[in-house]
Amino acid sequence: MTTAAIIGGGVIGGGWAARFLLNGWNVRVFDPDPEADAKLAPVLAQARRALPSLTDVALPPEGVLTFHSDMAEAVSGVDWIQESVPERLEIKHAVLASVQAHCPPDAIIGSSTSGFKPSELQQGAARPGQIMVCHPFNPVYLMPLIEVVPSPQTDLALVEKAEGILRTLGHFPLRVRKEIDAHIADRFLEAVWREALWLVKDGVATTEEIDEAIRMGFGIRWAQMGLFDTYRTAGGEAGMRHFMAQFGPALKWPWTKLMDVPEFTDELVDLIAGQSDAQSGHMSISQMLAARDDNLVGMMRALKANNWGAGAVINAHEAALREGTVLGAHAGDLEDVSAPILTVRRAVPLDWTDYNGHMNEARYLQAFGDATDRFMALIGCDAEYIATGGSYFTAETHIRHVDEALAGATIEVRTQVLAGAGKKLHLFHEMFEGDRLLATGEHFLLHVSLETRRPSEPSPAIVAALDRIAAAHADLPTPEGAGRAVGQRP
Repeated sequence: MTTAAIIGGGVIGGGWAARFLLNGWNVRVFDPDPEADAKLAPVLAQARRALPSLTDVALPPEGVLTFHSDMAEAVSGVDWIQESVPERLEIKHAVLASVQAHCPPDAIIGSSTSGFKPSELQQGAARPGQIMVCHPFNPVYLMPLIEVVPSPQTDLALVEKAEGILRTLGHFPLRVRKEIDAHIADRFLEAVWREALWLVKDGVATTEEIDEAIRMGFGIRWAQMGLFDTYRTAGGEAGMRHFMAQFGPALKWPWTKLMDVPEFTDELVDLIAGQSDAQSGHMSISQMLAARDDNLVGMMRALKANNWGAGAVINAHEAALREGTVLGAHAGDLEDVSAPILTVRRAVPLDWTDYNGHMNEARYLQAFGDATDRFMALIGCDAEYIATGGSYFTAETHIRHVDEALAGATIEVRTQVLAGAGKKLHLFHEMFEGDRLLATGEHFLLHVSLETRRPSEPSPAIVAALDRIAAAHADLPTPEGAGRAVGQRP
């Protein structure tokens, strides 16, 4: 079993411990703080909740986690040592000297430092070739990037071994080709941070306004395409050269307090345009734009599910779109409930399609589940009611797939009550694109007490709303396909 020693059990060290542990490594945490285990516990709890959700394959069984106050005990015989002590060079030198006095000479020693160069860490070291920077980003158990920074003295075979291990942990090791203070990513962050401080100090923006500018705009773009590819697409089919021709002169304009900029020369344009072509020239701009839009939709829909940032904006827009329509109404607002009720009207999003190019099975269930949720809200079983301790639970589901739905298609679900009395609710959903039937979904639900988790009677208001719709729908013909078993087709 492979073993990692984590030196320092703070936020970053704890994140490293979680990443190794949940990927099947044994982990030894060295931290003189007697509360180290208690402080690490919430980080591990967060990681156990989040990290397994990244993959569609189960992670390996967890390794064994132990805590140590003796350095020799912590690092003896380990494969990887990750130093995450405070950012003071004298402290790091002392810790690294103690580590090397007791660890195997072929173990990887990575430092989480965000600013120091590896050559600075190696000063006075017994084996400088063993030490490198492996700079993570918080939360370490989720964020993929690790900046791997060797010095000229670092053993490159050990660096390659470290990069291979990081990939097995689900990280993305980025080799920094030339050591520099703060590596690559933190230099960008520091530039943005300094400019943000000026904007606040000068009264141009508040901290909230700056955060909104990032998370509602370029932060999302950068997350999926980085800086140079984003600007490459902004240049249209002419690409990076066109973009630089348009905006290169802005380097001399006072758009930032940081005015120490490189001279905008033909050589710089050639260098950047050439690297941009090598980076993404295998794709046309139209292909890049399609990929960009797919990625942006996927990320913003994830934010939407958490009602966060740009996702909260989408949710507010949705609420406005529903307002004044049957999709936002309550049963008492509807004068005529004699026909199946519109419960879903939406486009098939990009991330709902499968390898055949049409909506996949799980998304049909989601659409019908959304229809059931909407019908529940219609009769008064909404979030406010559920908070009082009652809700409907789906007990049975039967879906028939009749025709295909492609990305972008506008689908509607209309819902008919087959039975609704007491604790029981029997719904039949039909999904259409225009007049074309795509699928049907039949749901049988029971009203349940959330306290006892047993069937219970709904509130009188829900009973009244449901009785009215059920009585009106009783005159409708039984829909084709209702009550069918699997395999029974027309």
